[in-house]
Amino acid sequence: MMIRYAVVVILFMSSPAFAQDASTATWTPIYEVFSHPRCANCHVGPDNLPMWSGSSYGTKPRPHGMNINAGMSRIGAEYIPCNSCHAVQNSQLPHGPPGAHEWLLAPVEMQWFGKSSAEICMQIKDPTRNGNRTIAALAKHIEDEPLVHWGWTPGPGREPAPYSVAQVVAFLKQWDAAGAPCPAK
Repeated sequence: MMIRYAVVVILFMSSPAFAQDASTATWTPIYEVFSHPRCANCHVGPDNLPMWSGSSYGTKPRPHGMNINAGMSRIGAEYIPCNSCHAVQNSQLPHGPPGAHEWLLAPVEMQWFGKSSAEICMQIKDPTRNGNRTIAALAKHIEDEPLVHWGWTPGPGREPAPYSVAQVVAFLKQWDAAGAPCPAK
């Protein structure tokens, strides 16, 4: 009886569906970070509107206050430059302007705000939509880029991105080693 049970378990675990579920599980924490407001609020679409969302901003996402539009430049050059308020350091006031060495929106093709797990997953695997990076280069970008690191040190009144920079880099490497599978939906 035990041998039959073991054979059934081995057959189940070796099935493609089980393998897909196990390997896509490595994607889950990556999606938690990329879809988190500290990341997704600036990974917005062609409307060029940075967002305010997350537990520290109430229940409904809304465009950045003061009618801010980052324009085609993604730094506000056409309207009010982002660095007019965003300095190199976070304001020490709760919800004051956050800061980093350079403040800008991610390119349009890197939109994460409002996208599903499957959509973001396919996007970051596509060099035409991820800054022409391999998964290893994306992990290095997260590891080295000060503006990305701001997501974990957002200043008073804001919830930081989950995990840590080192953990996200490790998650990306594990996911890549597993073949970088994406969830079906």
